[in-house]
Amino acid sequence: MNAALPPHIEPSNLPTDLAREDIAAHLHPFTNLAAHPDVGPLVITRGDGIHVEDDQGRRYVEAMSGLWCASLGFSHARVIEAGVAALRELPYYHTFNHRSNPNVIRLAEKLLSLAPVPMSKVFFANSGSEANDTAVKLVWYYHNAIGQPLKKKIIARGNAYHGVTVAAASLSGLPSNHRDFDLPIDRILRTACPHYYRGAQPGESERDYSRRLARELEAQIVSEGPETVAAFIAEPVMGAGGVIVPPEGYFEEIQAVLRRHDVLLIADEVICGFCRTGEMFGSTTFGMQPDILTTAKALSSGYMPISAVMVSEKIHAAIAINSGKIGTFGHGFTYSGHPVTAAVALETLRVYDDERILAHVQAVAPHFQQRLRAFAGHRYVGEVRGVGLLGAVELARDPAARQSFDPTLKAGPRVAQLAQQHGLIVRAMGDTLAFCPPLIITPSQIDDLFERFDRAMADFTREINA
Repeated sequence: MNAALPPHIEPSNLPTDLAREDIAAHLHPFTNLAAHPDVGPLVITRGDGIHVEDDQGRRYVEAMSGLWCASLGFSHARVIEAGVAALRELPYYHTFNHRSNPNVIRLAEKLLSLAPVPMSKVFFANSGSEANDTAVKLVWYYHNAIGQPLKKKIIARGNAYHGVTVAAASLSGLPSNHRDFDLPIDRILRTACPHYYRGAQPGESERDYSRRLARELEAQIVSEGPETVAAFIAEPVMGAGGVIVPPEGYFEEIQAVLRRHDVLLIADEVICGFCRTGEMFGSTTFGMQPDILTTAKALSSGYMPISAVMVSEKIHAAIAINSGKIGTFGHGFTYSGHPVTAAVALETLRVYDDERILAHVQAVAPHFQQRLRAFAGHRYVGEVRGVGLLGAVELARDPAARQSFDPTLKAGPRVAQLAQQHGLIVRAMGDTLAFCPPLIITPSQIDDLFERFDRAMADFTREINA
């Protein structure tokens, strides 16, 4: 394990050699590329527990686990050693054409034992995007296999995030994932984002709001033709779309509609999977019964790139027969079931068991939510929402009127920037600030996290009122 990180150090304003080299050579994802030469990168060089350190020696509380990933923090010795040992034993092999390896076999067995509903088989990929892209292809392949070639449309929600491959980005409901990429592709439909704070009508209860969204979904399916609608995809809690927690009764109402029209449910558990919501899967937290389940991120605590797609026996049986007719199942990746990434993921799941991570989350989540929800009375906070160790603060110019800040002000990114100055890394998604700390966080570290955020909000308030 790494040595303890040094104390807080004020950074120099001068760019480091690494920063200059990054600007010269590196094309960044989800970054304003035109601004990058002036803004420069935050170069993270070390991590330990819930903290990371930059190349100027400044320490941060990493309140986003990187990108919702580092569930066990940034230095878990057992997971690291599992990867090192696997590299020494079998640094690479593939799973095409009846090949396998011990680690991927054991990982598949473990995932099936943890699944929130009975599942039959596990397919492995390298990212949440690839997992959701695979889910799309499986839905299409399955309906061809069962003689329903017209049943191909997949319904996703506004503000959803399901990845950035061509199909996964099409499922995503964020404009920046579509604009000038010639997306979305056809056969992808959009339905309402279940954001009660923004979408409910005056006097409408959460349950009534959920019923209305379900009626709208059913009308959409009927309008399109149920014989053409194949699947509905949903995150239990919408992550990159703003940490949108479903309103009361939402998935109960939605699933009743899907069952009436023989529409598959895909649960995107890429963020919610593995204890984040206070259950092993978000599907359990919110009563989802998926036919296909995708997961990544906390599957390996982000230590190695890996994702998994679990499918029900109904789906597996049909696609297996179809592959026999064709001669092969013509889908897969060079690194599907990579023995090293599988070893890291398997050890991560063992750690969840051995260190009782789920019980820890259940113990500390109430304190996390209490500290989070204390911001609900802030002058410039419209809504606070969350579940488990996942949460968000949505800014508003006038909370009572639910009036947002002028987008040109970029209030959310400014608060994130101020938080960084206080040694706290959060993520701004528009004017929503997200929190997704490592699952190992302690109550005192939760206090430290929100005290830093409180200082950032105080700075922001002074700027707005100046």
